[in-house]
Amino acid sequence: MKHATIGFLLFTVLYLTACNGGKGQSGSDTSQMKSFGNNSNSNVLLGAGSTFVYPLFSKLFAEYAKETHVMVNYQSIGSGGGILQLTNKTIDFGDSDAPLNDEQAQKMGVPVLHIPMCAGAVVISYNLPQVKSKLKLTPDVLAGMFLGKITKWNDPQIAKVNPGAALPAIPVFIIHRSEGSGTTNIFTTYLSKVNTDWAKSPGKGSAINWPAGIGGKGNDGVAALIKQTPGAVGYIELAYALQNQMAFADMQNKSGNFITPTVASTTAASNIDIPADAKVSLSNTDAKDGYPISGLTWALIYKEQNYDGRNLMRAQKLLKMLWWNVHDGQKYCEGLDYAQLSPAAVTVAENILKSATFDGKPILQ
Repeated sequence: MKHATIGFLLFTVLYLTACNGGKGQSGSDTSQMKSFGNNSNSNVLLGAGSTFVYPLFSKLFAEYAKETHVMVNYQSIGSGGGILQLTNKTIDFGDSDAPLNDEQAQKMGVPVLHIPMCAGAVVISYNLPQVKSKLKLTPDVLAGMFLGKITKWNDPQIAKVNPGAALPAIPVFIIHRSEGSGTTNIFTTYLSKVNTDWAKSPGKGSAINWPAGIGGKGNDGVAALIKQTPGAVGYIELAYALQNQMAFADMQNKSGNFITPTVASTTAASNIDIPADAKVSLSNTDAKDGYPISGLTWALIYKEQNYDGRNLMRAQKLLKMLWWNVHDGQKYCEGLDYAQLSPAAVTVAENILKSATFDGKPILQ
């Protein structure tokens, strides 16, 4: 398998983290990030945020360092943590799987650019080793489980869409994210689109009040808890499920087709018109062959790069790295189970990057 192995933390550590609860939108240790943000090496760019895109970023930044000798120190702390650190100006860029909401944008105080990096699929992974066939889920069944209304795996609603499957009479054990998360935003935005009960409460967002289950930190934390818990079901990025040989369901899309999450079905979902600011949701796609729980991830930077003593050279290095990501870096997406940006999305990303300034003058010429 071509995928880089993602190591799991010990279940005990993850469980204690989950039981301690999320850290809201921070998702990070403040003292650690202050030290991280004070790195003065001008040849090291600092980023933090999404765990959704971490497998891809690890590869991209390693390859970029080989080509340019510019290092990128990226901390995979969750989208909420990345947004907080960008707000605090301790990093050069954040990464989030959800655009800034009004409250977050207000705290930033100045314009922030959203540069699309790639698209990915959020899969519904489960721990049912006794079930040999691939499970199928409908939107209502998925919402029913996460609302705490479907509590056993042999529930008639699950059995109806999986005829012949030997479903066990064990509890459905929900695993969700414990911290502010763009992956959660993709997942809950999807559920809010397809289920009226979910839309009323708990609704959509990067951090919500979960009706059921326990939380794990990051995609890797959720994946570890699923693997350790019989009867568990949770949502993780496709790369984490494939790299760790985890079972995941086919989801029924808007067209009524049951779609396996793959690079191809994610690409189909992302083949849409991209607005000039790149802020768009891919979930509940109209594409007949599109996987319905898909989303973009965005690098976040301040539009005006002259702040807090930054110099022009550092801003240029940041913009050149992000330009490389949306061009040369795209060839690494498919091998790590992400969908490349469409040509239209690349054009939008180029225009956004060209709008970044230093002292009001464009950085990229």
